[in-house]
Amino acid sequence: MSMFCYQCQETVGGKGCTKVGVCGKTADLANLQDLMIYTLKGIAEVGVKADEIGYEVPGLDRFMMDGLFMTITNANFDKERFLKKIKEGLKLRDEIKENLKEKGVDLSHLKDAATFSVNSDDDIVYKANNDKERVGVLATKDEDIRSLRELITYGLKGMAAYAEHADNLGYNDPEIPKFMRRALAATMDDSLTVEDLIKLTMETGEYGVKVMALLDKANTSTYGNPEITEVNIGTRNNPAILVSGHDLRDLEELLEQTKGTGVDVYTHGEMLPAHYYPAFKKYDHFVGNYGNAWWKQKEEFEKFNGPILFTTNCIVPPKESYADRVYTTNSTGYPGFKHIPDRVGDEPKDFSEIIEHAKRLPAPTQIESGKIVGGFAHAQVFALADKIVEAVKSGAIKKFFVMAGCDGRMKQRNYYTEFAKALPKDTVILTAGCAKYKYNKLNLGDINGITSVLDA
Repeated sequence: MSMFCYQCQETVGGKGCTKVGVCGKTADLANLQDLMIYTLKGIAEVGVKADEIGYEVPGLDRFMMDGLFMTITNANFDKERFLKKIKEGLKLRDEIKENLKEKGVDLSHLKDAATFSVNSDDDIVYKANNDKERVGVLATKDEDIRSLRELITYGLKGMAAYAEHADNLGYNDPEIPKFMRRALAATMDDSLTVEDLIKLTMETGEYGVKVMALLDKANTSTYGNPEITEVNIGTRNNPAILVSGHDLRDLEELLEQTKGTGVDVYTHGEMLPAHYYPAFKKYDHFVGNYGNAWWKQKEEFEKFNGPILFTTNCIVPPKESYADRVYTTNSTGYPGFKHIPDRVGDEPKDFSEIIEHAKRLPAPTQIESGKIVGGFAHAQVFALADKIVEAVKSGAIKKFFVMAGCDGRMKQRNYYTEFAKALPKDTVILTAGCAKYKYNKLNLGDINGITSVLDA
């Protein structure tokens, strides 16, 4: 096999992509991502040594977050970015090692990931493609150990994404990146048993909840608590930019820079919940949500007509018809897409190029009309608690169903739409993630004023 990847829910046969990714990534790219993770494991191992003596390494936390985030499915398809990142990682790792040696730290027991080296881009590609037995997923022969190590790694990738979003808003908890380093280094420890790794998997889950709480604090402290909101799904007759992903600070800076320009801003996919935050409601050019879940973007981006900005993952390899108007930022990337650089210090990003691009293009083609309701995050649900409890006590609400996760393009996923349609009228759906697009536009009614789909 030329690659092996089974980190996503669409992997071939439910077993693994071995020639090319279902997501569209090539074997070369998949193997570079494996080498990126291997590089991060080496950094994590020396980082743990630094943590043990209280030595703080400037930029280490952010580098680890960004490197893990880049390898999430559909986030970054740009081989040049991975080559650059791997070289930066090896330089950072070696600088930490030198500083630790000067401090008298014993590094004699470091694993291979903390010592391997490259001397050119070609050498990086060679090691990625030819050293899969050493750096790839299948380097771990025991299936149970391998599965637990990978489960922990995927948990850390998600944690990195949340932590990066929180960090962008100035919120961080140093214990979270310390745990991430410790857990990633542990995936190389051959002395750990299945029981040890199950325990570490559960601890990863605990830290996952902590980082979710950190991100919630960052978002709500900065933009207010989400509130019940009607979101327009139609269009206006102005040029526009479509923003996909999850990064609220990117959206805020874009909204500030598009004020008074005649350019509207729409959300796409998992950026939909931005409409629920009070701070964004002051922008009269923040029009609504365009389209549906990530897997429909080829047809919907073509019809949007204006430029698209990816702030995080869920890039689908594009059609040529719109590829020249897609931009990426943060950890995302795709060959040929223009990349908007990270902010310098606390200065906002420069979105002037994408704004000027939008001005030259026609308004979006309307693909649907009407409104959808959302904003039922925890503070809003607590505010409705008395009403909900009363409906439960009276029997008006008999059951709650949680329907969450990622929407997918397989036909059998229509099961969730049919399930939602078939639910009795005395039930309420709590939803999170882009699975909401399977049923959030159905007319399922309400119960005593409580909508039957609570988009949490």
